[in-house]
Amino acid sequence: MTLMSLLVDFARTGRIGPLHCGMPLSEAEDLLGPGRPHPAIRLLGPGVDGYPYAWGGLELVVTRHSVSGLWIRLSPGAAVRLPPLVLPDSESYPSTVLREELIAGLDAVGCRHDVDDLLTFGEQSSVLTRPAGVCAVFFPPRRGDHVSGPEQHRLGVLHKRDA
Repeated sequence: MTLMSLLVDFARTGRIGPLHCGMPLSEAEDLLGPGRPHPAIRLLGPGVDGYPYAWGGLELVVTRHSVSGLWIRLSPGAAVRLPPLVLPDSESYPSTVLREELIAGLDAVGCRHDVDDLLTFGEQSSVLTRPAGVCAVFFPPRRGDHVSGPEQHRLGVLHKRDA
């Protein structure tokens, strides 16, 4: 599996391998190992809702001890770090994904997508996949990003939240 195939599959299905919204956090931790809890969780305890547990670039938002959101965060110009369950040998994959590359991948598998007006503003753009409801947010390069092609938008985050 490549990073692009993982991203396209997530966008198409709303699942990241066996991970999905609605599953118990304990089941996700059985699969992934213990996650790094958000500072609010460490301060207020595991019963606080709406904060993520992280495994490198993978984040699971938790509400009432269940996964309510799946996030993959990418840092353009760096190597992606995802758990082996999600993407084996992930540190070897560059995490720069151009908007046009992801859109072409979605089109190739027949995954419908529309501009997400809520998250398209300023210089950022976003698409929402159908029927999975996964949102991809693209950003222009920032100062310090070690990437070529300053005019091209790069994927920063791909996420799904339970309704």
